[in-house]
Amino acid sequence: MKPHEIHHFLPGMLEPIPALSDNYIWMVQKNGHAVVVDPGEAGPVLGRLDQQGLTLEAILITHHHHDHTGGVPALRQRTGAVIYGPRNETLPACDHRLIEGDTITLPATGLQFKVLDVPGHTAGHIAYFGDLDPERPVLFCGDTLFSVGCGRLFEGTPAQMLASLDKIGGLPGHTLVCCAHEYTQANIRWALQIEPHNTALQARATEVGTLRAQGRPTVPSRLAQEHETNPFLRVRQATVRQAVQQHTGVPGGADAAVLAALREWKNNFR
Repeated sequence: MKPHEIHHFLPGMLEPIPALSDNYIWMVQKNGHAVVVDPGEAGPVLGRLDQQGLTLEAILITHHHHDHTGGVPALRQRTGAVIYGPRNETLPACDHRLIEGDTITLPATGLQFKVLDVPGHTAGHIAYFGDLDPERPVLFCGDTLFSVGCGRLFEGTPAQMLASLDKIGGLPGHTLVCCAHEYTQANIRWALQIEPHNTALQARATEVGTLRAQGRPTVPSRLAQEHETNPFLRVRQATVRQAVQQHTGVPGGADAAVLAALREWKNNFR
């Protein structure tokens, strides 16, 4: 994917709003209304709403961590937006508690999202999958899947994370993956230790270097691109398994064990 292809999807509809040190708050706007995902702080969202004359219809929360929920109380007080979030996590506010199988419909923007259970980073983490329009499926995945990475296993097990990533991996390849952090460049440096000869990963490194030099986001990516470059979606690839075996000195085991070894490797990579 060329850099301009990523940003073809952003203007006027889908925007990653920078927040805190490296978070993104995703905003979708249609028909003069907006939906935001994981507002870690309120100020950047309120600024966009005021600048663009938008009414906030809804807030979608993927998990309970403060850098994804810190702005929720102030946004609720200022806008009255309806709040959706995971059923099995403690949140600062929530009007509709969700689990997999639920679908939410947002009439002002005309958006509809299916809810996926994706535990691993946290025990009750959810994701939202829907269409910006008929040709542009989108996934808001919080901290489960990053561009060329995945979230740390704070509350879940490697097997849970593997199942969550397999679930996400089964979505259409042209799905826009909207993760919640700007980690891509660091993730690529690590991934190149695992698959230094992966030409798709090499190309992604060049694209991301250009984008970051221009101060631009590296996301969303497309899911097909993640399948080509993201070690956590490639645990069954021989090149990845061989790299893990060489790094750990332990013969390759079950897929979840390979994912666990990758996560530990990434945790300690500098």
